[in-house]
Amino acid sequence: MSFPEDTGSPGDDRHLTVIVVPHGDLETRSFVVSYTRLKVLVVAGVALLLLVAASLAFLFPIMAQAARVPGLERDLEELEAQRARVVELAQTLQEVEAQYERVRQLLGADAAGGDSVPVLPPLRNGAGPDSSDGDTGADGLLSLVDLWPLSTGGYVTRSLRDGGSRHAGLDIAVPQNTYIRAAGDGSVRAADVDDVYGHYVVLAHGGELETVYGHASRLLVSAGDQVRRGDVIGLTGSSGRSTAPHLHFEVRFRGRAVDPTRFVGRELNERGGTNGHLQQ
Repeated sequence: MSFPEDTGSPGDDRHLTVIVVPHGDLETRSFVVSYTRLKVLVVAGVALLLLVAASLAFLFPIMAQAARVPGLERDLEELEAQRARVVELAQTLQEVEAQYERVRQLLGADAAGGDSVPVLPPLRNGAGPDSSDGDTGADGLLSLVDLWPLSTGGYVTRSLRDGGSRHAGLDIAVPQNTYIRAAGDGSVRAADVDDVYGHYVVLAHGGELETVYGHASRLLVSAGDQVRRGDVIGLTGSSGRSTAPHLHFEVRFRGRAVDPTRFVGRELNERGGTNGHLQQ
């Protein structure tokens, strides 16, 4: 390999000669490259190296992110599955809340009233509600009021003697606006509203026997009307002192509350008993 003398002057015509001497019988070859071209090649090589380095620096984060894609896809699938479970749980919660609301409406009873006495207008002899059921004379009138006072089944939440508390009849939880039926033939002695019973009806059946229907949402009879056994006299509701729709049903003999199950007991037992769900 031979090098021409370097004069150091710009724009010179110096060249670099590269002689390749192979082993064996191969012919010797020589390559001549000008300094100008050599400089261009060196600059191009450096630029190429810089470009490759910059490309690697730019692509490395992308490659690192790309390597995370399979894991992110798995995380996304898991999140989608969790979201589906959350949606399912939300739907279940809505169904449970709706069922709870229906049960709450069906199982409502009179709100606790302490020792306060209902202000229902007094019956004929002026007696108020009484838990006594000792009027055996009422037994001869059992056939006068023997019809279940509703058009559907229900749930008896309170009876005449509810754990010794002062309660004059049956509380029967049913949906709002269920038909209230007359338990027997009679006349409407009162159809009015008061603070405890709400909208109520008092039917006189003869022989000093009466029935009371309370907490109605609407009354369909007026005082003085004549009704037949099974006639619809009102719609159930939650008027007066009440927490949810139900019917308060009383049977009174000589102004004293007697056990309604002595009168509608047969049908009540056929419907499931005094403290259970009553089927239609």
